[in-house]
Amino acid sequence: MSLAPRVVLVHRTTEYEELVARHGTHGQAAFFLASRGRDIEEIAARHHRTRRALAEVASAVPLTWRQARVERRDLDRFLFAPEDVVVVVGQDGLVANVAKYLADQPVIGVDTDPGRNPGVLVRQAVDDAGALLRSVLTGAVTDDLTMVEAVADDTQRLVALNEIYLGAAGHATARYRLGLDGDGGVAEAQASSGVLVGTGTGATGWIRSVWQERGGGLPLPGPAETRLLWFVREAWPSPATGTSLVAGELTAPAALHLTVESERLVAFGDGMETDALELTWGQSVRIGVCAARLRLVV
Repeated sequence: MSLAPRVVLVHRTTEYEELVARHGTHGQAAFFLASRGRDIEEIAARHHRTRRALAEVASAVPLTWRQARVERRDLDRFLFAPEDVVVVVGQDGLVANVAKYLADQPVIGVDTDPGRNPGVLVRQAVDDAGALLRSVLTGAVTDDLTMVEAVADDTQRLVALNEIYLGAAGHATARYRLGLDGDGGVAEAQASSGVLVGTGTGATGWIRSVWQERGGGLPLPGPAETRLLWFVREAWPSPATGTSLVAGELTAPAALHLTVESERLVAFGDGMETDALELTWGQSVRIGVCAARLRLVV
């Protein structure tokens, strides 16, 4: 007898909960914000909308199905199963946060605050959760979104839905050698603020801001295209470092190759700095299109 599907509800701590945890009580948090010209009621209202949405989605899960919940900060310790249906209740970025931990499980993004969230990844209304969950068993239509991966020479691997950033922890200068597939092994020594490699989904966020600063010369990829854009941030010219390789696109199976020439560099995806690759002098990492995709239910 096969197991009933398990619905994994992914959520995150609200701003209101973080404020109360920091200041001890609602009143203390309200006083703190009031002293800075802010009203806690707006933040509290968003909190209540989010919690109400989470409760309504949980109640829409069929009675014979199993349920689990995981908070954003615990994603790297949660074990997803092949039969899981993942329901992200919150913001667009939360879908990106969970994507790296999945292996072909369908994802439903539920918008808890329509009009405030862009709704790029959390496309569904709370009221539609029940019907969408049932549709998964009958072959729900999905958008299969391209992801980016970084693989180090010691087998460390990192996957992201929006972008991977590789650079120094903090604001120190990153030093490395950068090269591309098909360049005959030629690599350029660089000193910069880091390298950003993004997908078509990421083209609505960080990667788009860099693209705009560079004049938008490269066409932005679509979310399902197996094409990435990469940019070197603030490359510094010197007698020992160059700036000839600062932007481009990668189409599978091409990849960007980087060899570390700093004491410590990190690579993290989608803003999750706590779950990063640690790279030391002489290590190399390859960044390109990931074979796996995110299955977002539409």
